[in-house]
Amino acid sequence: MLKTVDLYDLSHSIAGEYLSGFEYPWQALSGIKELILTLGPRLGEEYKQVAPHVWVHNTATVFPTAYLGAPCIIGPKTEVRHCAFIRGSALVGEGCVVGNSVELKNVILFDGVQVPHYNYVGDSILGYKSHMGAGSLTSNVKSDKTLVVVKDGADQLPTGLKKFGAMLGDFVEVGCNSVLNPGTVIGRRTNIYPTSCVRGVVPEGSIWKTGGVVVRKV
Repeated sequence: MLKTVDLYDLSHSIAGEYLSGFEYPWQALSGIKELILTLGPRLGEEYKQVAPHVWVHNTATVFPTAYLGAPCIIGPKTEVRHCAFIRGSALVGEGCVVGNSVELKNVILFDGVQVPHYNYVGDSILGYKSHMGAGSLTSNVKSDKTLVVVKDGADQLPTGLKKFGAMLGDFVEVGCNSVLNPGTVIGRRTNIYPTSCVRGVVPEGSIWKTGGVVVRKV
């Protein structure tokens, strides 16, 4: 379930073709900036280049206090609300919500993603219709600054990355004020309880409960 095709329906992002070239989705993180710079000039008349290397769809709503750092793409019918801080290298899909005081950096948000309140999402990929509750964060650098390893039980998969937040599969729900530690991978249709501290691999179709207890959904 760690592979790109296991986590994501690639038809729900304009980055789908790009992502299909990687066995594991975190391998795509280092190329997000170049991907946006390549896609942007090809987007067509329905997108407006509002600043150098910043493309916003004509049906998107960007509130006046939001900051859009280059390069980034804001998709159709997406809302970027007050005081959102897009630092750059952010590809935001269709029908997304980037809420008040949310910070994005080096991310791909599939269509329908909601990060609506006080979220930090860095060096991460969020799948179709995934949702991060208010105050939930991705922690993208280990405290000892060593390279991130994805831990799946006793198995460990080196990534070679110093910065790696979380990979959220399609339809993942993350509860309020949760922290997703570096190298977290959450399978499709999984729920994370509020105020959780999550690390490693969480299987698809499961629930991460208080204390890190994981149960399968009925």
